[in-house]
Amino acid sequence: MLISACGGKTTTSDGVKLVEKGKFIYATSGEYKPFSVTNDDGTMSGFDVDVAEAVAKELGLEPVQKKFKFAGIVEGVKSGRFDAAVASHTITPDRQKKVDFTTPYYYSGPQIFTRPDSDIKTVDDLKGKEVAVSKGSTYADIAKKYTKNIKQYDSDVVALEALSKGKHDAVITDYLTGKEAIGSGLDLKGQQLIERSEQAIAVAKDNDKLKEKINKALEKLRKDGTLKKISEKYFKDDITTKPE
Repeated sequence: MLISACGGKTTTSDGVKLVEKGKFIYATSGEYKPFSVTNDDGTMSGFDVDVAEAVAKELGLEPVQKKFKFAGIVEGVKSGRFDAAVASHTITPDRQKKVDFTTPYYYSGPQIFTRPDSDIKTVDDLKGKEVAVSKGSTYADIAKKYTKNIKQYDSDVVALEALSKGKHDAVITDYLTGKEAIGSGLDLKGQQLIERSEQAIAVAKDNDKLKEKINKALEKLRKDGTLKKISEKYFKDDITTKPE
């Protein structure tokens, strides 16, 4: 591929802008089990990481993972620090003002989690209650609809751990993350599933060619069963197919 310099990035002959020649530099938090977790050696693994690696392979680029606090990842993509964010970002109008999104690579939704003895069952029960969420997530905006008493953590997993230890009244997070936390031994219970959401890869607004190529890669990975296989590895279910 022919490469030229462009605004601090390199640009391939087909118009794809990259932070570094031949590499797909993607950001994720490493604090969102089972989507991304930080290993003892400092590397990250998980569902998002496997998807990013598969996409990079389809693009013919070397995958380079970057651990970054979730609340700052979108700005990092916008400013050109990363080529993309593969970090379970829900597509929202606010985020779409800053970055572009690919087609969704999985579907999920926010759920209320409590301790087993809690009287909280639905969003109507959250009024005046202390709800914990992760910083920069859509769950913070959802919680604000039902209570003013919100506590924020850097990680959904840390919020769930705090809840299991007696702190706060509830946590709102992705139902898959809560399910994983319960499966790992946290004494919690899932309550109302609030809504459905679509998660996608974020790219800079001036990088249409990269978004186009990622979309083609995701389409191929969906058709050949790779996305389903990755999903079943972590969830024993296919979360990559849009629910009816």
